[in-house]
Amino acid sequence: MGQKIVLTGMVLSAMPVGDYDKRIQILTRERGKITAFARGAKRPGSLLLAAANPFSFGQFEVFEGKSAYNLAKADIQIYFRELAEDYEMVAYGCYFLEMAAYYTQENMESTDFLNLLYITLKALLKPSLDNRLVRRIYELRVFVVFGEYPNVFSCVKCAGKEGLHYFSVARHGTLCQGCLRGERAVPIDESTLYTLQYIISAPLEKLYTFTVNARVLGRLDEIVSRYVGHQSSHKFKSEEMLQAMK
Repeated sequence: MGQKIVLTGMVLSAMPVGDYDKRIQILTRERGKITAFARGAKRPGSLLLAAANPFSFGQFEVFEGKSAYNLAKADIQIYFRELAEDYEMVAYGCYFLEMAAYYTQENMESTDFLNLLYITLKALLKPSLDNRLVRRIYELRVFVVFGEYPNVFSCVKCAGKEGLHYFSVARHGTLCQGCLRGERAVPIDESTLYTLQYIISAPLEKLYTFTVNARVLGRLDEIVSRYVGHQSSHKFKSEEMLQAMK
């Protein structure tokens, strides 16, 4: 058996293996995304029964193997059980986990992504926040983590900072009126522009501390959706649940 290590992380997915075991995927702060086997996790009374489920966040004691880890013990700080009480929150939560699983890698330090995922799930539990707003904030900040976010602070062609009234997905950012000719772009108002700027630049602890009106949310929804689609053609299974709720 390999070396014992303790990792802080969140379970992204869990699959049954045989009659009693589970194979789980954990996003860890120290080693990025890892795969671990939870032996006997499906047995009644197992100490790993609750820990080997998606959304479980805490410390995981594992033994390192050649191609995977073996989960020995877990100290779960939060299970996010409240999400299971609402179908819409479950759908959004699963989407956030699936997106985290897609964009993270093994042996890549993932403190920023794990912190983002944690506070995003916390934000889902806030009745004052529209889940669509939570989704678009999360998606945009995922690209911030990887340095692939759009430039919404200046014109992507002339670098001017005034009159940024258009957003170009192809150009990865905003355009001023003078640089619009020949470009495909959508209009963007001041409030939506400020919201995009805030999402990209705000400290993590301030990320989910605001709301927007229906008009701004609609424009934000459209712009971020187009940007995400342009950046990746990958289709997440949990998106089907989200589409079904529209």
